[in-house]
Amino acid sequence: MPALVLLGAQWGDEGKGKATDLLGGSVDYVVRYQGGNNAGHTVVVGDQKYALHLLPSGILSPGCTPVIGNGVVIDPSVLLSELSGLNERGVDTSKLLISGNAHIITPYNVTLDKVTERFLGKRKIGTTGRGIGPTYADKINRVGIRVQDLYDESILTQKVEAALDVKNQILTKLYNRRAIAVNQVIEELLGYAEQIKPYVADTVLILNQALDEDKVVLFEGGQGTLLDIDHGTYPFVTSSNPTAGGACTGTGVGPTRISRVIGILKAYTTRVGAGPFPTELFDEDGEALRRIGGERGVTTGRDRRCGWFDAVIARYATRVNGLTDFFLTKLDVLSGWERIPVCVAYEIDGRRVEELPYSQSDFHHAKPIYEYLPGWQEDITKAKTFSDLPKNAQNYVKALEEMSGAPISAIGVGPGRDETIQINPFL
Repeated sequence: MPALVLLGAQWGDEGKGKATDLLGGSVDYVVRYQGGNNAGHTVVVGDQKYALHLLPSGILSPGCTPVIGNGVVIDPSVLLSELSGLNERGVDTSKLLISGNAHIITPYNVTLDKVTERFLGKRKIGTTGRGIGPTYADKINRVGIRVQDLYDESILTQKVEAALDVKNQILTKLYNRRAIAVNQVIEELLGYAEQIKPYVADTVLILNQALDEDKVVLFEGGQGTLLDIDHGTYPFVTSSNPTAGGACTGTGVGPTRISRVIGILKAYTTRVGAGPFPTELFDEDGEALRRIGGERGVTTGRDRRCGWFDAVIARYATRVNGLTDFFLTKLDVLSGWERIPVCVAYEIDGRRVEELPYSQSDFHHAKPIYEYLPGWQEDITKAKTFSDLPKNAQNYVKALEEMSGAPISAIGVGPGRDETIQINPFL
């Protein structure tokens, strides 16, 4: 049975939660492999709406085991709050597994994230201020705190002391902030230890054994391809690898075990935070996409920047992820336009460029070259098959598929779990 990767093919917020939830009833494990509570998924089940920030979307599917892999960074307070909220709504969270090698977001990581972003002023990156970047920096600098460290007070104390030796110098001498006390951090972290302990496991072993037993494992990325630390619009990116390769390093499952890589594409394009965005709209069309699409960040609460579909970045996502399929979401939002622009290439310094430029400067100056496709006026939220869609909506989907370089195997025509057209089932 397959191991599948499901990831965002744009700048995040494409509707990965809906796609994961759609598959959740058919898979045995759903695994978050990177990011932290800077990502957000909205899942609508019947008349219930769930906003998930750290937990895998599969936690809403009975019979599915949700897993937080070693590549994720965890804020224990957010984790426990999210679990408590789901339990209060009758969701069984007891099957959750957490890698003992995942890193902990400490209070000083959050403080440094916020003060550094304020210090940067107009040069700020647009982080969520949740300590994600500083935690990944600690991981790379080998001064991070892992989940397993919560169960050895001596090691935990040594690591916190070593981290604060440097960080308090930065806080007090550079930012003119109060030093953080070692004992307060240790006390707070140890306070979470027993609450989290029932979930902690050797997830690398468990996932590989599951695949050996022909179980179906779905790897769920946060954010999106263009926010990848290596392959995104650096430096306006996240601090981890949402691309398909991150599924391997973030879980300990080898690449030869992955059989399908599914990219989630919104029928238009959105972005949260700073950074270049060639098709961004500043007119009434942009406002309409934001209003009709409900484009507000699940985790950040910030309005998303909106623009037309960009086939250049879709092709790029296909290439760097090795995508086998696309799941096209929010097609229903485009109902009502007479014609719909699609960016097919960029103009850069008078040149037509059809692939994403590697140069940040070139991408910053890229101007979209549009083709215009006929729109449709009909409500498509009740469509159950591809042939139920208006002819112009069918042609729009076919055009995006041809431009993007991978087949569109599912289409979201509304926010609900059942408002999806499956053309080629993923399982």
